Amino acid sequence: MTRLRFVNLSLAILLMSACGSSPKTIIVGSMNSTEQAVLSEIVAQHLEHRLGRKVERRPNLFDTRIAYQALQGGEISLYPEYTGAIVTEILKEKPADDASLIFERAKGEMKRLAQADLLNPLGFDNSFVTVIRADDVRASKVSTLSEAAQVSDGWVVGASLAFQQLPDGMPALTQYKLPMKAAPRSMDGDLSLKALEQNAVTMMVAHATDGILTQSKWKTLVDDRHVFVPKQACLLVQQNLLMTQPAVRPALEELSGKITTEKMRELNASVDLGHLQPKDAAAAFLKQLGL
Repeated sequence: MTRLRFVNLSLAILLMSACGSSPKTIIVGSMNSTEQAVLSEIVAQHLEHRLGRKVERRPNLFDTRIAYQALQGGEISLYPEYTGAIVTEILKEKPADDASLIFERAKGEMKRLAQADLLNPLGFDNSFVTVIRADDVRASKVSTLSEAAQVSDGWVVGASLAFQQLPDGMPALTQYKLPMKAAPRSMDGDLSLKALEQNAVTMMVAHATDGILTQSKWKTLVDDRHVFVPKQACLLVQQNLLMTQPAVRPALEELSGKITTEKMRELNASVDLGHLQPKDAAAAFLKQLGL
């Protein structure tokens, strides 16, 4: 066999091998929260339905910074992210007031800096909210944070350490100049909820989609001055995945606009209060949508 024929044969074998090779494994990442666990399961299960193959999960990536690094490093293929978090925590910028402008800024910079596509919002906003007890003696007269700033008896606020450190967290809330009975108390999740139940704090910082907000014993105060940054949930996806596996984009886009704030609250509540597994909550949601 001549050298030229040998080279041509080798190339042909390589091309045939490449054409027959399996596509690269898709890895769906998620941060540390009930919501992220449910969302990542919705995404992973939906991709498995549409693509007909197994999708890997990589949970517990802690926060935006860690998840973003994992995406950049190729450890994950995509993960659910929030527009306001991209602008404030990754880009380190002061965001616009308009949610659509924040989305466009985040989308453009992720494409430029991370070679990642930010797909259209899933349909809900996970921004910070403040919550008081519905049976608080002031609850009948207080519906907004501006009204909460006018009460004579000061508040005791319970908030996570992360909220107190984020530029769009405590610095934003202080713009209301709420009368305070004591310094804000650092506490997370269940501890903050228990403290509010026991009246150890009288105002709690939560997220708009937290499952506890499905309960009538809590009252959410309106951020009437819009100091909290909009945080629309989107999927942040490696461009390389979308280019090399063209069936992925249309599958993911089927989820855009499908999850309302109320529905995300219900899904979170089904796990946090109803003790359903995230994978089961996700499966029920996809079945309900006919996906």
